[in-house]
Amino acid sequence: MHEMSIAMAVVSQVEEAAQAGGARVVTSVRLEVGELAGVVPDALAFCFELACAGTVLEGAALVTEPVAARARCHSCTDDWAVGMPPELCCPGCGKATDVELTAGRELRILSVNWEDCPAPDPAPARHRQTIPEER
Repeated sequence: MHEMSIAMAVVSQVEEAAQAGGARVVTSVRLEVGELAGVVPDALAFCFELACAGTVLEGAALVTEPVAARARCHSCTDDWAVGMPPELCCPGCGKATDVELTAGRELRILSVNWEDCPAPDPAPARHRQTIPEER
């Protein structure tokens, strides 16, 4: 199942960014998933949970935002929802030769929420004690 390799890639990228940003723990990851990306959201969520184990993402919520597949015909400029299985024949002019998919293949990280590491304690204050002059 390729959802595991996708989950591992997402975790790796987020972990790298989180560590560079000084994160202590990642609380959520928001992904945009196109209808034609070939990803089963429930399988991805399951794999994501496994891939997060032992990382700063452990326990993070995965939020997926679906993107409907759309296409545009360059012959007549019609724009339509492609659906599943994809209908790539233009409903306006009936052509399928000059059709472009405009949405639905996305698979990208939209946002990540994390908690920063607490700032390191400043160096302990050094108190200077005056020594009375010897007489």
